[in-house]
Amino acid sequence: MTTKPHAVTPAAAEFVQSLRYDELSEEALHISRRCILDTMGLYVAGLTEHSIHILIEDARDTGGREDATLLGAGAMKVPAPLAARVMGTAAHAHDWDDTQVSHDPAHVYGLLMHPSAPPLTAALVMAQKVGGIDGRELLTAFHAGYEVACKVSEWTKPDLYRRGLHSSGVVGTLGAAATAARLLGLDQAHIATALGIAGSMASGIRANFGTMTKPLHVGRACENGITAALLAQRGYTADPEILDGRWGFPTVLGGGFSEEKLSEGFGSPLTMVNPGVSIKPYPSGILTHQSMDAMRDLVLEHDLKPEEVERIDFFAANNIIEPIRYPIARNHLQAKFSMPALLAMMVIRRQAGRREFTDEFVGGDAMQSMQQRTHVHLDPEIEAMGFDLIRSRIEVTTKDGRKLVQWADERYRGGPSKPMTDAEVEEKFRLCTEGLLDGARQRDVIDRIWAIEKTEDVDALIGAIQLNAPVHE
Repeated sequence: MTTKPHAVTPAAAEFVQSLRYDELSEEALHISRRCILDTMGLYVAGLTEHSIHILIEDARDTGGREDATLLGAGAMKVPAPLAARVMGTAAHAHDWDDTQVSHDPAHVYGLLMHPSAPPLTAALVMAQKVGGIDGRELLTAFHAGYEVACKVSEWTKPDLYRRGLHSSGVVGTLGAAATAARLLGLDQAHIATALGIAGSMASGIRANFGTMTKPLHVGRACENGITAALLAQRGYTADPEILDGRWGFPTVLGGGFSEEKLSEGFGSPLTMVNPGVSIKPYPSGILTHQSMDAMRDLVLEHDLKPEEVERIDFFAANNIIEPIRYPIARNHLQAKFSMPALLAMMVIRRQAGRREFTDEFVGGDAMQSMQQRTHVHLDPEIEAMGFDLIRSRIEVTTKDGRKLVQWADERYRGGPSKPMTDAEVEEKFRLCTEGLLDGARQRDVIDRIWAIEKTEDVDALIGAIQLNAPVHE
């Protein structure tokens, strides 16, 4: 499908309404199963976070129509938007959800939004509300929302992120709305209206990175996207060309679309396939992963012990230093956006998973001491190399006078050029759900997702990961 200038909204609505399961390649379907399995694990992992406990308590108190399962609350059901708020926030609570890829060097931050959580959450919640949705319909609706959000994110000029907006919260609202509208069976005019409503509900600012509100951006994207579709179904009106024109979503929030990209159109190819998606090995900002891998390689190569480290010097360009902004992390949420904390984690534990991202560990003496010895430098030479790749250099000075140097690998684990294997995606799911689901339940969920197109009962998918109460770790 070719998108003409100033006609993006009708093209998006047409794509959402007309996409068919049989049009999806096996490659696309396989990638989507991987993304769904990854996100399902993160729903469960999110139930250990205090932020999710608060949202569950709020949803219990609010109550209402029994549309969909309230994650972490046993058999309780709540209105669809409320269920989506909790699920979407849980998926992003650890900042471990997958990441969109871009090869455009103009995108200073390169990797744009977390694409799976908003449309998948909308699909799982709305399938329960609508009823009678099978696995193929679920996959098709997921792809529709995923593709619309990713293309809008790719085409929008990077000013959206530079201005301090969080792409996953802002553009993710459109993805959730598109998926919800598809499962409601809306026609193209009403899908365009749903996108119009969603455009005015989209929100999320980067000032809240390192707090509970950062993952709430994704939860609200899911909640607001579903609300937009439900209002459109009832006849609520909005600008039917929200992605176009002087006052359209991309122009107001990001300075407009890159016109030369619009000829790509929706679905040709699917963004999920090309340029692809990253499944994250670490629960931190994607811009940190290359450097974390480099530090881990250095530690393992030299069998470096924490007590041997005199100081760590980290050199990078603004594409890393500006968004990864905490010089010293005092808690696990700040640690996700603190290079000293993440490098210290690798020196002390040689890994970075759910067990490392706790307030107790990050705030402990070992982590605080190592962070104090870690120094971040803006490197003009790395800055001059450009932002097409995420480059950095680590120099460790040991107490016996050695200087150990490691450059970040241009190919990062989990990205399309160095993807996780299916077995590694399964292992990440087990890591996310360790201590929360037993081995039999883990295997059951994994088997269900690999065969998701055969399911006739979407409620069973939620039931497979449901807990009776959130978990306090």
